[in-house]
Amino acid sequence: MDILSSLAHGFSVAVTPTNLAFAVFGCFLGTIIGALPGIGPVNGVAILIPLAFALQLDPTTVLILMSCIYYGCTYGGRIASIMLNIPGDASSVMATLDGHPMAKAGKASEALAISAVASFIGSTVATIGLTLFAPLLAKAAIYFGPSDYFALYILAFVMIGGITGANPSKTLLAAFLGLIIGTVGLDPGTGVARYTLGSFNLYDGFDPIIAIVGLFAISEVLVYLETSNHATGTLVPMGRAVPRLRDMLPGTGAAFRGSLIGFISGILPGAGASQGAFMAYVIERRVSNKDNTFGKGDPRGLAAPEAGDNAAAGGALIPMLTLGIPGSGTTAVMLALLISLNVQPGPMLFERQPEMVWGLIASLYIANVVLLVMNIPLVGLFTRMLSMPQWILMPFIIMVSFLGVYSISHSTFDLLVMIGVGIFGYLLRKIDISLVPVVLGLLLGAEMENSLRRTLSISGGDFAILFQSSIAVGLYLVTFFVLVAAFTVAFRDRGRAAIDQGSSPISKP
Repeated sequence: MDILSSLAHGFSVAVTPTNLAFAVFGCFLGTIIGALPGIGPVNGVAILIPLAFALQLDPTTVLILMSCIYYGCTYGGRIASIMLNIPGDASSVMATLDGHPMAKAGKASEALAISAVASFIGSTVATIGLTLFAPLLAKAAIYFGPSDYFALYILAFVMIGGITGANPSKTLLAAFLGLIIGTVGLDPGTGVARYTLGSFNLYDGFDPIIAIVGLFAISEVLVYLETSNHATGTLVPMGRAVPRLRDMLPGTGAAFRGSLIGFISGILPGAGASQGAFMAYVIERRVSNKDNTFGKGDPRGLAAPEAGDNAAAGGALIPMLTLGIPGSGTTAVMLALLISLNVQPGPMLFERQPEMVWGLIASLYIANVVLLVMNIPLVGLFTRMLSMPQWILMPFIIMVSFLGVYSISHSTFDLLVMIGVGIFGYLLRKIDISLVPVVLGLLLGAEMENSLRRTLSISGGDFAILFQSSIAVGLYLVTFFVLVAAFTVAFRDRGRAAIDQGSSPISKP
């Protein structure tokens, strides 16, 4: 009953004219951003954070706006995947496998409708899970001590940004770089300036928002300027403007199965939407691919990863709100936004600011309905957005970034920092290092350091206290197994690549 009464209070916050208007606006804007190839929810939310500051909104309204943009991006990412065979972001890759073959077969309208319904199911399942499990996890997290949080931060660094991917060494290096950047400023214990190079402007360290805008927005523009010949796809005919009801129903069962898989994946710090969509597709193919139709335009092969994608996006909000640990790259950016608004996510957030948390959860229910209603009749409009030239979009990104950052502090030094960090992010992307772990290190480095300081102050400097808590030991064991699995997979894939390269035929002169 407490959850129902809290949720009712949240709806009273969500349906206020301001919050409702920005929720609808966020859904619309997020869908457009998600539909544009290559931007994705991480970049979309990062680019629009300065806009939220420039509007000087209430923190609850800002969180609702950014969360609806996040949900909208996960919806919109499927459009380019289906119509162009170009994923809007990494989590939309799986939608190309069966979505684009359906579109090429003249079923683009049906594919977009199935995707919209599956996304609605996945987001709704995730929001229900957020409603039920987030308060329970918050209550359990109250019993975490400083050493437990230190172990949790280490686990987050290992898992975030796809540590189970092809090159875990680069991911760990990126997190380490983020920690280094986070140490700039005054030492929290002694007040001594660290790595400020004598500049008073750096005594407060790097503003996470300015660093994030530089890392994602500025580096995105630099990458665009370097690669003038962008890969483009052929936009398939839309077909029926508004799909029929019976066209939306295939794949509903697969959508529910994918939702559960994606939600579990989203809760795990670092797994994110990409892993949720991948696992949902792989499991659905093993369960349902009796006629070998997956990859040839099977509706179930589209519905499962789309539901898993959106469910993972909602599930990633749980560790962010309850533990202050982002569950995905986008929630890492949102965590920076909350910290900049003097809102500290964690187990006490539900007690100290319940109107914010429950207002957000209620707004997500509303956003799911808005996105479903909006995406079906307006999908033709969103599809035509794919023809927008990049030379129009990129100057707009630069304008929003500069105006937004300057509106935060009215400091030209911060603009220079944004440009410098953007160049740094561009260089990292050139050597294939993910930017998300850098953001995580910058965000959580201070809290990780404070947890370590508090732990050592309790023990008088004895590091053995870090291993005396059963919770901490359990987290260290999980971290160890994740690292072993990540490097094992990386070495195995590298060995297979070497074997394949060695066995390739050599042309004779």
